[in-house]
Amino acid sequence: MVRLTAALILSMGLAACQQDTPRIAVTQNAGDTRVAKVLFGAAPRPTAQSPAALGGYAQGCQAGAVALPETGPTWQAMRLSRNRNWAQPVTVEYIQDLSRFAATLPGWNGIYVGDLSQPRGGPMLTGHASHQTGLDADIWMLPATRLDLSRAEREAISSISMRRANGAYVNTDWTPQHEALIRAAASDPRTARIFVFPGAKVAMCQNATGDRNWLNKVRPWYGHHYHFHVRLNCPAGDATCADQAPPPAGDGCAEAQDWVNTILNPPPPDPTAPPALPRGELTMASLPVQCLGVLNAN
Repeated sequence: MVRLTAALILSMGLAACQQDTPRIAVTQNAGDTRVAKVLFGAAPRPTAQSPAALGGYAQGCQAGAVALPETGPTWQAMRLSRNRNWAQPVTVEYIQDLSRFAATLPGWNGIYVGDLSQPRGGPMLTGHASHQTGLDADIWMLPATRLDLSRAEREAISSISMRRANGAYVNTDWTPQHEALIRAAASDPRTARIFVFPGAKVAMCQNATGDRNWLNKVRPWYGHHYHFHVRLNCPAGDATCADQAPPPAGDGCAEAQDWVNTILNPPPPDPTAPPALPRGELTMASLPVQCLGVLNAN
């Protein structure tokens, strides 16, 4: 069992959702020192190219993105002013499928969908380190009881936190429906990982019956108590997309309990530990060469 220090958990928080994400060695754009998030954050529309996830979840971009419709029979996209309801077609289909399952749960009429990706993916000006290739989606923990929210209401409403004791436990807003929704999301073969706060993973480990294989994909991660983060596998046949390594074998419950134990009893700081180095900005030279074409395409 790996012991997590408080300093390590903090450093993980600064790179949330990048767990096990490979860094892609790219030299074709060598010398292009422009900050990628500034360029991709300014792109208002997707490209007319064929859909493709280019690179890795935290070091890539997307071509041919499609929009998750702002409102559907079992979902609503939130925070529309961010223009982050763009993704690869497989992601949009996945969200619609998951929303239909959510609508079968007591007290849920569907789901509220947070950030997907920018129109051309790539690094974001604010928020996420990942969500760059159109294969990540944030699903709010707030049950979607109303699916007629106006654009203004979607800017003002907030999700609700599920955590207690800094994420060591779930709180009284956590329900069997949350567990059923995450189980359905993790059981889908399109899913690579789901990130959620440690206390939720431990609760699901304690309550899961029958087939527990889905728990392997549910990974404890810093934050993620207002939403859970779904990450999909690279689409079949997309040779430009870089998958993560599979999660470690097993249900991951011991690892999640270790996170909880460290939250409840953090070790004293190590006075000899070197200070964390600041993360540098991703430049265009850091991204796959195809991302320059995405940026410049119509």
